[in-house]
Amino acid sequence: MSIRFDGRVAIVTGAGNGLGRSHAIELAKRGAKVVVNDLGGARDGRGTDTGAADKVVAEIEAFGGEAISNYANVTNADEVKEMVGAAMSKWGTVDILINNAGILRDKSFSKMEMQDVRDVFEVHVMGAFNCTKAVWDVMKEQQYGRILMTTSSSGLYGNFGQANYGAAKLALVGLMNTLVIEGEKYNIKVNALAPIARTRMTEELLPEPMQHLLGPEAVSAGALVLCAENSPNRFILCAGAGVYSKADIFETSGLTTVEGEREPEFISSHFDKVTNEAEQSVLTQGNQQTEKFLKLAMKAVQN
Repeated sequence: MSIRFDGRVAIVTGAGNGLGRSHAIELAKRGAKVVVNDLGGARDGRGTDTGAADKVVAEIEAFGGEAISNYANVTNADEVKEMVGAAMSKWGTVDILINNAGILRDKSFSKMEMQDVRDVFEVHVMGAFNCTKAVWDVMKEQQYGRILMTTSSSGLYGNFGQANYGAAKLALVGLMNTLVIEGEKYNIKVNALAPIARTRMTEELLPEPMQHLLGPEAVSAGALVLCAENSPNRFILCAGAGVYSKADIFETSGLTTVEGEREPEFISSHFDKVTNEAEQSVLTQGNQQTEKFLKLAMKAVQN
């Protein structure tokens, strides 16, 4: 079945280069009208250049697609609202949001300045909050929305020199998890993409012989699956070099104790039970953990 976006309106942030540019172009090739958002800053977020977004719009228009440029700073809620307003004024709706804008300020933790932490969080986390908040009521009212967060293996698993970036990227998984719950009855689906691609942000991190395998178009193919009408929901898709996998958070069945056993020595001596993966499961809401713990505790007391 062909995946098309005819009649859909998409906003892609950080779309002037790299993955964002690829996402925007691939959406437009499949019929979407696209807001190409990019402040045009350097990889570390400094500076501006409106030409980056304009070039992508020109590329889209060259093959007959529809797109408009936007230069909103995603950390500025008022500018983001104006961006959504521009899309609504021109096309009457916003159906898809890809939160792709990001910056890097890599340093080892001991050398990292707190401003580097704040700036990275502002773009990745607050940027995603601002953009998602600006489209949320539109999507609720029309009973349709597809939102994509951009997470990272650095957030899921850690990476040297990226404490700020990794923490911000995992925060977006937490945002996704709650928005899935709140958006489900409105047919708003929220997913996350963990990409590996050759972009400005990775060019110094990846060895040259491997870079030809890491074109952004392969990642965008996965992104479009997560933005499609029949997309999954609450899905973390890892994508790169033509490989696609699912990441998830699991919880073991755990160790249940009774009065007299709740001491660090007892827990330590039974840690094999805490870590036993034989009966692990995926929880989809925080209160499911509370219910699970209370049921196990009540069962232990009754026995």
